[in-house]
Amino acid sequence: MVVTPHHLATQTALAILREGGTAIEAMVAAAATIAVVYPHMNSIGGDGFWLIVPPSGEPIAIEACGPAGSLATLESYSNYEKIPFKGSKSAITVAGTVGGWEEALKYVTECGYQRFSSSRLLADAIYYAEEGFPVSSSHLSGLLDLNFSENLNKDFMSTYLPNGSFPREGQKFYQKKLAQTLKSLALNGLNSFYNGDLAKLIVKDMKSLDIPIVEADLLNYTAIRRVPLKLTHEQGEIFNLPPPTQGVLSLAILGILDQLKIKGDDEGQFIHATVEATKQAFILRDQYLTDPRYMEVNPESLLKSQAILDMANRINSSQASCEGMGEGPGDTIWMGIMDSKGFSVSFIQSIYHNFGSGVLLPETGILWHNRGVSFNLKKGHIRSLMPGKKPFHTLNPAAAILKDGRIMVYGTRGGDGQPQTQAAIFHRYVIQKMNLQKSVSAPRWLFGPATGRDDNNLKLENSEVVGQAGALVRHTDGLLEGAYDPRSNGNAAGY
Repeated sequence: MVVTPHHLATQTALAILREGGTAIEAMVAAAATIAVVYPHMNSIGGDGFWLIVPPSGEPIAIEACGPAGSLATLESYSNYEKIPFKGSKSAITVAGTVGGWEEALKYVTECGYQRFSSSRLLADAIYYAEEGFPVSSSHLSGLLDLNFSENLNKDFMSTYLPNGSFPREGQKFYQKKLAQTLKSLALNGLNSFYNGDLAKLIVKDMKSLDIPIVEADLLNYTAIRRVPLKLTHEQGEIFNLPPPTQGVLSLAILGILDQLKIKGDDEGQFIHATVEATKQAFILRDQYLTDPRYMEVNPESLLKSQAILDMANRINSSQASCEGMGEGPGDTIWMGIMDSKGFSVSFIQSIYHNFGSGVLLPETGILWHNRGVSFNLKKGHIRSLMPGKKPFHTLNPAAAILKDGRIMVYGTRGGDGQPQTQAAIFHRYVIQKMNLQKSVSAPRWLFGPATGRDDNNLKLENSEVVGQAGALVRHTDGLLEGAYDPRSNGNAAGY
């Protein structure tokens, strides 16, 4: 079973599963397709994170995010108060997602399976880039939301506004240069993104656009396997990604709700408690989270029972606090896949803000992300910009192994909204015992900025603002259950 926010990515994954592939291989194929057909949300010029629950043994995580380039120094921003959201000054970190695909496929081989060829896994993505695909409502909305006075380069404009105008919903959209790049990856292997002729073309593009990433930055990049963070909950074990992601926030919120014994029979109480738990988690984020090499605390310590209790005790059940500030939106995709072999995959791929940096590499057609805007320009700050340092990430795919034996993978797009939506879905399904689809479809909320402006308040349901979520559950009798977000252009499908 598969759930994605775009129906073409769902069909790509199903095809691989039907041919006998694992959920991991199906995810790589779906990730390639959605990087083409949902360009406002993700691209091969972005980052990715994996959470894999194998048939036996402990879950594993793959951290596929890149560090700041060698030339991205504080001195190079001496004329700026903060890093711009768009343009070459925002395109400052290595793109890690393709390296994550390769690392995930290595794991397939280690598990004893003969992995599918890169050519097969990228076939649909190549076809849609070369032959076109219909513009979705979300894709068009992303274009309409762009601020065209920002630093969007001319190749971006000519590609995403063909003939100088907005495409119509349903109009065929082409990315011919990206198709050639994907063909190169299929022919020469995924690692050629970092070491090979394609890498040289990327570096050439970087230099021409004054992007502070050099050949050695690509050559030295590798995705990293991590041990996931784990929260022991009344209903089982919940897993998420360690720093530099905000996975600890998602786990902390659910831990606080568990500590407060929030059951959900009172919707107002449930939302209030979750928003207040979110504020406590934001305080934790601002104080501690960054590239783990620069953290002063062990992230596991932030989830110990006493730490959760301390945060829970600061919550007033009848009054909103003024603590805890959101940081803003993020355009991302979450996808989930489960196979008959027992693998369950929770996956996120992102370019951060809407259309990332707004910089399209001219030779390769790759849209580069702007995750580097998570850095700040304050010397000595835990998130201060530094060459080789990884930025803070909002991305955090989730999974749970419940006491009754069910396995659940779930997640969403949405920056600050990711931990909040994860809490809503998990709590509604596991604690409130709503059916899975209703748990995803039901009205949601967002505390924090939704547009990058200073609107740090509580927003109730407003279509994509509250994310594009999904969830899959593997039941103990082998039945697979899926739920998709009607706010997306996707679906859940299985066979």
